[in-house]
Amino acid sequence: MKIDKILVATTNEGKLKEFRFLLKDLGVEVLSLEDLPEKLNVEETGETFLDNAIQKARTYALHYKIPTIAEDSGLEIDALVGYPGVYSARFYSLKEFGGEEPVETTKDEANIKKVLRLMKDVEDRKARFVSVVVFYMPRDFGLWAEGYCYGEITQEPKGDKGFGYDPIFKPDGFDKTMAQMEPEEKNAISHRGKAVKKLINLLRKVLS
Repeated sequence: MKIDKILVATTNEGKLKEFRFLLKDLGVEVLSLEDLPEKLNVEETGETFLDNAIQKARTYALHYKIPTIAEDSGLEIDALVGYPGVYSARFYSLKEFGGEEPVETTKDEANIKKVLRLMKDVEDRKARFVSVVVFYMPRDFGLWAEGYCYGEITQEPKGDKGFGYDPIFKPDGFDKTMAQMEPEEKNAISHRGKAVKKLINLLRKVLS
């Protein structure tokens, strides 16, 4: 099976940058949703990361007729019984858990402020990042892989190199947050890096 291009189904610049870096050795052209003339919005209505990733990858692949990679990822915090979880991107607006957090600057900062507010004076700060990556072909064939990065929630944001919850997540074995890491260092240990590497290994077997 020959593939010369892959669509990465995201408009998140931070995610897209990481995907381009991780897929650069695959020898294919990496497209984003911004490269396509017709915009298609896919609602994330699944109850799990895998549900959402499959929903996005399959919908985009069948619509655009391009092999597609889609990801759903998030932060799971032990003391918050697994939240934000699948609500990670819009946790700031989730009234049912901790109330809404006003967006004063960016949604990422509002999400971080809400997490730190809910984690104030909480001793158990264990957390993990989860990434589920799905590859889908227009002919209705798919593969998927998952990756995890374990760590803890810091008391305050540190670093400006990452995105999302990176400034408040310190991976196990490190004395700095993901937002304080260079891309190569982060991708070597991150949930997304691990998931994409697993997926690439599966793809190489299929493409060979």
